[in-house]
Amino acid sequence: MMLEEIMNQRNFTKYRLSKISNVPYTTISDICSGKAQFQKCSAETVYKIASALGVSMESLLTPYLSERCSFELFKSNICHKVKTMGDTEFIIETLERDDIRRYFNLQWYAESLYLLAMLDYISKENHVPLCSRYNDLRKCRLKQTLYPAGILAMASVADDTSIKEKALSESIPEFTRFNIVESEVRNVI
Repeated sequence: MMLEEIMNQRNFTKYRLSKISNVPYTTISDICSGKAQFQKCSAETVYKIASALGVSMESLLTPYLSERCSFELFKSNICHKVKTMGDTEFIIETLERDDIRRYFNLQWYAESLYLLAMLDYISKENHVPLCSRYNDLRKCRLKQTLYPAGILAMASVADDTSIKEKALSESIPEFTRFNIVESEVRNVI
């Protein structure tokens, strides 16, 4: 959870956190606005904020230390996770971890919407009602269509845009809704 989310959860304002933690208000404001990178603050600052909020330093810093892999690797990892865990366990873990919201808050929109599309697709396949927690995100759409790397390579080598058009027409609707082209999530090696 990001700092502001924890603050909101505990009914802390920036001013209150500053007073309780003895961290300057401007530092807290800069962290919340993204002007200062929280992961680059001194250990003392992180410790003071974590103590004031009653959370561990690790849980406070983890969202800021997430490393982003390539989108193709991310998609592959999600498909393998579904295959390994099974549909029901995937749905449960995805909802419990709330990575969809976490990725969205990190502004990793492609990952967030891909995971939401997968959740919606797997839910539909298993006749499980959609979780309404993400209805606001279901209204979002990526600005540019994301095609699988293989489709882009084939279209480029063949100099044939119809390859992309065909992939788009065969895409799973739950993914297409977010401007993501995905046609196969089950047949992974």
